Amino acid sequence: MEQAVFTVNNVWMMVATALVFIMHLGFAALESGLTRSKNTTNVLFKNTLIPGIGLLTYALVGFNLMYPGFASGTSMDFFGFSGFGLTLPEGGETNAYNAGYTYWTDFLFQGMFAATCATIVSGAVAERIKLHSFMIFSVLFVAITYPIIGSWKWGYGWLNTLGFLDFAGSTLVHSVGGWGALAGILLLGARIGKYEGKKVNPIAGHSMPLAVLGTFMLWLGWFGFNGGSVLSADPGAVSRVLVTTSLAAAAGGLAAAFTILFTTKKYDLGMVLNGILAGLVGITAGADVMGVLDAVLIGLISGVIVVFSVLAFDKLKIDDPVGALSVHLVCGIFGTLAVGIFGSKAGLNQLMIQALGVAACGAAAFGTAFLFFFVLKKTMGIRVTPEEEIEGLDHHEHGMSAYVLHNAEVSSKVEVTAHTNGAVTKEKPVAVH
Repeated sequence: MEQAVFTVNNVWMMVATALVFIMHLGFAALESGLTRSKNTTNVLFKNTLIPGIGLLTYALVGFNLMYPGFASGTSMDFFGFSGFGLTLPEGGETNAYNAGYTYWTDFLFQGMFAATCATIVSGAVAERIKLHSFMIFSVLFVAITYPIIGSWKWGYGWLNTLGFLDFAGSTLVHSVGGWGALAGILLLGARIGKYEGKKVNPIAGHSMPLAVLGTFMLWLGWFGFNGGSVLSADPGAVSRVLVTTSLAAAAGGLAAAFTILFTTKKYDLGMVLNGILAGLVGITAGADVMGVLDAVLIGLISGVIVVFSVLAFDKLKIDDPVGALSVHLVCGIFGTLAVGIFGSKAGLNQLMIQALGVAACGAAAFGTAFLFFFVLKKTMGIRVTPEEEIEGLDHHEHGMSAYVLHNAEVSSKVEVTAHTNGAVTKEKPVAVH
């Protein structure tokens, strides 16, 4: 019976791992949909390599940086490292390692999380960053920044001993990625034409269907992201987490829809998508300790916050093509603090501990990311030339286009003369980017 329960637990953890893997497809679709068609191949290329970078760097150093062997409940350590590579411990393929999963399952599940951090940065710096510079940054961020910060809580380091709570990573994954994204944006600057004086010029993405597909893929993947963080197939705990996760996502989407409607008098689909993701990020820190009403309130507040955050970043001329800062950074911070405000762990003391964790993780993530980007900027450069940016990264970085359009759909530099009812009309069709 004990072996059967262990097998069921491990199978669920592998299913959850697969669901988290699917999130990378969601990020790829969402980011490419919310950016211009001339940069689609570039966005997809980054999102295709990031899981590979994440898994390999996590196998080489990240896993043993994140789980260095700190003593649970007593360690006040900030840093530890238990060696390079993966080494199967004695009993690692049995329940002697853990009642819920094997050593291999543990690595793979955690490795999928690691890659998510770099994916968050990818969308925020899209359409103007040099590909090779971003790839180098991703290796450094996933290999060093993410696992060290993660060890403070999930590796039983000092934040865990203080009582900091982050169930599935509102801070340790999402806001860490968000801080990295902010550092990149500040050093890169805005896209050409985005801001002119006090005017904000919207730069529309090229495919809302792709963005919607990506959002629903992410929502699906979150069942593994949060549900797998139970670290077993416990029926009560897993089902409760899936309910709180989904309720927050639903509330976030609705809240964002009505908030942007009252603000701009428009039904903005992009804001609804960000509202759903905001609710998911917001609930992630406390999905295991929230009741139904708590989850709905967190989703509603996250949906409102994300709208005003997107508008505020534009006023500050901080150019984020996909809203990653608002979704992952701002709502990640809120979701972490919400553990001290809502649910079974609410209280002033817990709120103060949560705030300390947010500040410490934020300082470490932003500081290291800024350092990585700054060194890259001063050495090989991080931004493409104006010509490359205007013509599109697909052409200059990849020598190919994501879409092949027929001549009838592509503009010609030669004027086309059309005869309509005897009248002559000169037209210059313009290709959509």
